[in-house]
Amino acid sequence: QVQLVESGGGLVQAGGSLRLSCLASGKIFSIYDMAWYRQAPGKQRKLVATITRTGNTNYVDSVKGRFTISRDNAKNTVYLQMNNLKPEDTAVYYCNYVTYWGKGTLVTVST
Repeated sequence: QVQLVESGGGLVQAGGSLRLSCLASGKIFSIYDMAWYRQAPGKQRKLVATITRTGNTNYVDSVKGRFTISRDNAKNTVYLQMNNLKPEDTAVYYCNYVTYWGKGTLVTVST
């Protein structure tokens, strides 16, 4: 069983930054890819970024150059550094590992 706990969300003005963290329990954290998804109000959950166990990353076009996903396998943690935030980034952000999901952390970007 794996549990994921996200943190770091909050209210920020457009142009600001936030760093999300996802702490995973369990001893198999380093084996598989990790991902961040987000779900805006009234919309479907969508992929934001992925990172392989060796650190290769991919991003959805809308966040390229602004967001950075990283992981620390020793700490069982994956991060999402979000810079130059825009109002359209407002969403609940979820951490994903295999079939496991966290409960999410809310990011609100004001104009």
